[in-house]
Amino acid sequence: MDTARRIQKPSFGQTEINWDKLDKTKFYVVGAGIFTGITVALYPISVVKTRLQVASHDAVEKNAMSVIKGLLKTDGIPGLYKGFGTVVTGAIPTRILFLTALETTKVAALKMIEPFKLSEPTQAALANGVAGMMASFCSQAVFVPVDVVSQRLMVQGYSGHASYTGGLDVVRKVVKSDGIRGLYRGFGLSVLTYSPSSAVWWATYGASQRVIWRLLDDENAAPSEGKIILVQAAGGISAGATASFVTTPLDTIKTRLQVTGHEKRPTTKQVVRSLIADDGWIGLYRGLGPRFFSMSAWGTSMILAYEYLKRVCAKDD
Repeated sequence: MDTARRIQKPSFGQTEINWDKLDKTKFYVVGAGIFTGITVALYPISVVKTRLQVASHDAVEKNAMSVIKGLLKTDGIPGLYKGFGTVVTGAIPTRILFLTALETTKVAALKMIEPFKLSEPTQAALANGVAGMMASFCSQAVFVPVDVVSQRLMVQGYSGHASYTGGLDVVRKVVKSDGIRGLYRGFGLSVLTYSPSSAVWWATYGASQRVIWRLLDDENAAPSEGKIILVQAAGGISAGATASFVTTPLDTIKTRLQVTGHEKRPTTKQVVRSLIADDGWIGLYRGLGPRFFSMSAWGTSMILAYEYLKRVCAKDD
């Protein structure tokens, strides 16, 4: 057992960089550029997922490919980036809040559970899960208004939804009809969706990464850069698959609540009944394919960039 521990820790230890070892200014500045680039690459998937979730029962576009073809036909490539400006504007403060809360909470959680002498994968799952949940909860104050505005822009003119001239037009009309709280429509469901989703994602990532290292570890020297990237990517895919399956029903309900106009605003119960009446219980999993791909692709890209960023921004001892 002691031999196993001596073998296991060197490989994983060289991939883990603690929060107190980072140059925070460099971390935030470089991170803003990296994560904006990832958002540009993966944003169209969110547009497709959102349109599938809000489509009426008689909508012509029933799958991801038909949604993409419809957008390209009516708006060209810009159609795949509806609401992008709003998301990018809100992404920087949201990401700063999220990453700061994530790292500081993870350190605190690890200290709290250390006396229980749990296995390393279990410790990682608990600490990362708690950190992911708290990070998501803290960032919702900025994220929800951005989400409300961007999603309305994503579906404008589609399946009976209103059209807007831009993000400010959405804000003006929402505030006029519902007040400031209109920008926080679905806040409770957002917390219930993204906090557990983030907890499941980070818990799965933390645990699966350690399990994989345990399976791969040998008595050789430090792991290569390629091996580190493969293990982290595998952890990101596992996390995305698990989190998307667990939380898609709540995400579908939340999205429908956020994009519905003031004059026909439904309750959560009415949204659930409508989805089940149209498609049965499987209706709650509308957009599961794009959401799974989005969470896996975004999660894997994000975690590779995140871990790379931590290595780049690590302070020299």
